[in-house]
Amino acid sequence: MQHYDVVVVGGGIAGVSIAHELAADRSVCVLEAERELAAHTTGRSAATWVAGYGPPVVQELTLASRAFFDDPPLDVPGPLAVPLPCLYVGTAETADAAALADGVVAATGGSAVTPEEAERLAPVLRPGAVTCAVLDPTAAELDVHGLHQGYVRGLRSRGGVVRRSAALVAARRAGGSWHLTTAEEELTADVVVNAAGAWADQVGALLGSRGHGLEPRRRSVFVSPTTAAVDGLPFTCDLAGGWYVKAEGDAVLCSPEDASPHEPGDPRADELEIARAMEAINDVTTLGLRSVRTTWAGLRTFAPHGEPVAAWDADADGLFWLAGLGGYGIQIAPALATRSAAAVRGVG
Repeated sequence: MQHYDVVVVGGGIAGVSIAHELAADRSVCVLEAERELAAHTTGRSAATWVAGYGPPVVQELTLASRAFFDDPPLDVPGPLAVPLPCLYVGTAETADAAALADGVVAATGGSAVTPEEAERLAPVLRPGAVTCAVLDPTAAELDVHGLHQGYVRGLRSRGGVVRRSAALVAARRAGGSWHLTTAEEELTADVVVNAAGAWADQVGALLGSRGHGLEPRRRSVFVSPTTAAVDGLPFTCDLAGGWYVKAEGDAVLCSPEDASPHEPGDPRADELEIARAMEAINDVTTLGLRSVRTTWAGLRTFAPHGEPVAAWDADADGLFWLAGLGGYGIQIAPALATRSAAAVRGVG
């Protein structure tokens, strides 16, 4: 029976990032239930770094992670972050548009721009449709696959082990160690890190925890063809959070920014939400979206307080939680992994 200092449950960005950090001075094994890593939320990210995204603690972690993306200390094939300015736009129908714009400026350090300047930055905006706008020039597009695989390579180079198709089926704490059972093997560990995403509360229950009341919520994404020129288009978002658009080759990648509760699993994109978003986007732009090339959905898992859960369990000895990242997991991964690993070591 193999013993590890730390077993991490979950092979998404949360799991592999903290596993990589801990493997610097611990023996680490990652257990992934699926045949492939990053099969769920991590692999379905819209791949952006936006300073003003999420509550204050997320914004702070986002800013703290930026230096890592700009100069990654990982074996990656290319840059992890490519500049992609974010343009927030509001219309005459946007409730509290001025207050929303002020909030974005405060959160991002961006600046308000005139409707005419917004139309110059994003020529696909319908003339006269935008009444207020904010530009965040610090936003970026992220290479999610490169980041995830960089962490996996780094983990393995430090002696870490990854087990796929290794769902945790039983666990008990005895003699100061965790005794864990998967479909293929039994192993022991001093510490278990629960980084199981939408399944984290279920995994927590196996480990004797009362859980954190985590709620997975569906986020739909779709790609639509367009005849408009979108090369150089900024990441364009509804100021009120009803949709976003970014260039995707000769098409645009869009989302209705939906967040409906959903059981852990593989959700299908919400067709009604997609239809609503297409109509709203067409009202504000000249993209002329009429059809959908492809759709997908992922689960963004939230704790009741809306902030990531990165803490020792209150009841189960030797259980550390890294869950409830709320869809912000990619852009906060470097800073959150470093701080969480320090907490597991007992030095922070």
